Amino acid sequence: MRDFAMTVSHKAGLAAMALALTLSGCVSLGKEPPPTLFTLTPTALAAAGLSASGTAAQALAVIEPDAPQRLDVVRVPVQVDPSTVAYLKDAVWVEKPARLFGRLLAETIRSKQTRLVVESPDAAYAAATRLTGRLNEMGYDAASSSVIVRFDAMLKQPDGQILTRRFEARVDNVSPTAASVAPALNEAANKVAAEVAEWIG
Repeated sequence: MRDFAMTVSHKAGLAAMALALTLSGCVSLGKEPPPTLFTLTPTALAAAGLSASGTAAQALAVIEPDAPQRLDVVRVPVQVDPSTVAYLKDAVWVEKPARLFGRLLAETIRSKQTRLVVESPDAAYAAATRLTGRLNEMGYDAASSSVIVRFDAMLKQPDGQILTRRFEARVDNVSPTAASVAPALNEAANKVAAEVAEWIG
């Protein structure tokens, strides 16, 4: 009986070890996170409890803007010279910058309380008025020691008319470190978002 109990116990221990080894091959805690994760925080927020309702004809859809390949990543680009791009050391966006900027735009416009703003894909494409565009720049310029946010907005109106406008904001005298670039990018992005909100009305 003792031999049987020892055999069962031994087999159970081997099974547990095998399971642990199997899990160790499937589950990874990943690498250490980068020292700095960048995000965009709106300086203009809709009030808590704010509600809005209306029809698709009254809604403004904010659609995530397009972006060039160098911005379609979670790294923060550095324009070294007119033909060379690098990425800022120890700095990573929490999401792709175009997605973050689209949310910032929507929240900034919503905070003005003059529009019914929708963001979900289904509602966005049903809305009669749509804001989209191209995020051309959101990074650091080494030659001028500044951060630049440049957005080409495109507003499609209910009558089919399309309006376009370029918006740009920069913050000068920024050192090329993650700790300095992060707040400067947030400041510039909020300035552009506020100008877009004023343009839309």
